[in-house]
Amino acid sequence: MGLFDFFQKKKAGLQSDPLTDLSLDSLKVGCMVDYDLKTWEITAHHYTDWGDGYKTYEWQLTSFDDVIYLEKSVDDEVEWCISRKINFNALDSNIEASIVKSDDPPETVTYDSVTYHLEESSGGHFYKDGMGSGLPMLAWDYSDESERKYLTIEQWGEREFEAFVGEPVEAYQFTNILPPRQK
Repeated sequence: MGLFDFFQKKKAGLQSDPLTDLSLDSLKVGCMVDYDLKTWEITAHHYTDWGDGYKTYEWQLTSFDDVIYLEKSVDDEVEWCISRKINFNALDSNIEASIVKSDDPPETVTYDSVTYHLEESSGGHFYKDGMGSGLPMLAWDYSDESERKYLTIEQWGEREFEAFVGEPVEAYQFTNILPPRQK
């Protein structure tokens, strides 16, 4: 075996570098990432299948005092959004009654002095941690006048509701991505 053969064997055995090949798309549970002057740990990774091949991907990010959700959707281009869960009961009490009675929420919703307008509604299957047969759910997406703030209402079953507020973000806002610790 010559010197050339030795380096060829070493090169063939190389794998991707876990420190340089990290991106938002490749986040896994246990990864760490800096965003908005905090370090966050990826504590869950889910996706929702909306049908016709359209999926959105969601990572739960946890810091010492907060939990946020990073969502990736691909329509004509990749779009990223950060959202936070809010208390559904903080919204107008007529929203639940409207959905239960007519299967639709109101066209406008006000939360924290911001008025949001209904943009779209959809049904899909949510895959917690990317596994299982998928939980059926409905979602109504709202945005404010500037389209820089979002509000989403989700329905799980007959009378279980959740709400989230969010805003678009850019991938460059996330830095110092580190892989999960080796055990």
